Amino acid sequence: MFNRLIKTEKDYNLVLSRIEELMDAPKDTPEADELELLAALVEMYEDKHYPMDMPDPVDAIKFRMEQLGMNQQGLVPFIGSRSKVSEILNRKRSLTLAMMRSLHHGLGIPTDVLLQEPGSEFPGNIPALDWNRFPVAEMVKLGWLPKISDFKEKFEELMRGLIENAGGMKIVAEPLFRKGADARYNSKMDSYALTAWCLRVLSVAHATPLEHTYKRGSLTTETLKDIAKLSFFDNGPVLAKEYLRKQGIHLIVVPHLSKTYLDGAAILLPDGTPVVALTLRYDRIDNFWFCLLHELGHVAKHLSIENQFIVDDLDFHGHEADIEDEKEKEADRMALEALIPQKQWLKSRIWDNATPLCITSLAEELKIHPAIIAGRIRFEKRNFRLLSRYVGNKEIRKHFKEYCTAA
Repeated sequence: MFNRLIKTEKDYNLVLSRIEELMDAPKDTPEADELELLAALVEMYEDKHYPMDMPDPVDAIKFRMEQLGMNQQGLVPFIGSRSKVSEILNRKRSLTLAMMRSLHHGLGIPTDVLLQEPGSEFPGNIPALDWNRFPVAEMVKLGWLPKISDFKEKFEELMRGLIENAGGMKIVAEPLFRKGADARYNSKMDSYALTAWCLRVLSVAHATPLEHTYKRGSLTTETLKDIAKLSFFDNGPVLAKEYLRKQGIHLIVVPHLSKTYLDGAAILLPDGTPVVALTLRYDRIDNFWFCLLHELGHVAKHLSIENQFIVDDLDFHGHEADIEDEKEKEADRMALEALIPQKQWLKSRIWDNATPLCITSLAEELKIHPAIIAGRIRFEKRNFRLLSRYVGNKEIRKHFKEYCTAA
C-alpha cells in the first residue's frame, strides 16, 4: 500500500496503476479506503504539477448559457443591450467590472474566472459612490486618464487606476467628499469634480517624492516673506517651487476642472508631507502669489491629521469674512503680511496716489513684484478694472508645463 506523498513521476505512475486495480473495490472495504486515499494524493500532485488553465471569461459565459439553456437575449440584463452582448460574445468588447459583478451574482460565474486572477475578489464598493458622476471625459482630455476606445464604459476601472496612483483606496475617504467648514468654496462646487482634482494632485505628489523632509514649525512668517521676495524675479514661480521642494513641501499645479471653482488647496499626505496645489485659473502674477502664500499659511497653521484637506475658492476672499472660519481669515492675514507688511502698507498710503511710478517705487522698496501692489489696491478698492495693465496678466502659466501641455 502506498502511504506517503507523491514526489516523483515514478511515484505518480505507480499510484495510477494501483488506482486502476482498485476501481471496482466494494464500498466500506479496506480497498475502497485505499482508493480514496490514493485519489486524494493524485489530486494534490496534479494540482501542483499539472495545473489546469483558467477558462476564458467568454468561454465561461457561453458554457453557463449552454447549461441554463439561455440565448443571447437572456444576457441583456447582465450586460446591458443586445449589441453589447453580441460584441462581448464575439470578443469585440471587453467586460467591465459592472458586467462582471452582474454575471457573477446573476449566473454564478466564479469571480477569479471573470477577473482571470486565481483567488481574486472584486474590489470593494465605496458606499454612496457613483462612478459615473466623475468627469472622466474631461480628465481623459487633460491626459489625467488613459484614452481608451471604450472609456465611457469603464469609468470605475479608470478611476480606480487613478486612486491607486494617488496612493490607494485609503485616500478616498470622507475628507475628499466633504466641503468642510475649514474652506472657502462655491456652493455650486461638485464634490465628484473636486475629488477628481484632489486625486490628480495626490497622484502627481505620489509619483514625485521629495528628497527633503518637512519639519513642522519651520514655515514661519519670516519664511513666507522670503518666499514673497522671489516674486521680484522673472522666474519667481519656478524659484518658489524649488525653494519649497528643499523645505519638503510640494508645489503642484493642476488645472481646475469644470464645476470645481478652485484656486488652490493645502493637503497633508499620510507621511506628513505638505502639498500646496494651485489651479492657476486666473493667470495673473498678483493672484499667484496671494494664492500661494494663503495656502502656505494653512500649511504653517492649520493642516493636521484631523484636518488633511483645505480647499479654497479665493473669489470669496474677504467678501464673506463675517461668516468665514477663523482659519481662512488667519491664512489671509499671513499672506497679506508676508507680501506687504501692514505697517508699510499704511505708511505708504499708495491707494491715494496709485500711479505706476509710485507702485514701482514701493515694489523696489519691498523687493516684490509691482503686480502684487497693484492687486492689493484693486482688492481694497473693490475695483477690479483698476490697474489691469499692472497685475501681470498671462505671466504665470507659461512657467508650468502642466498648462503648456494641457489640451
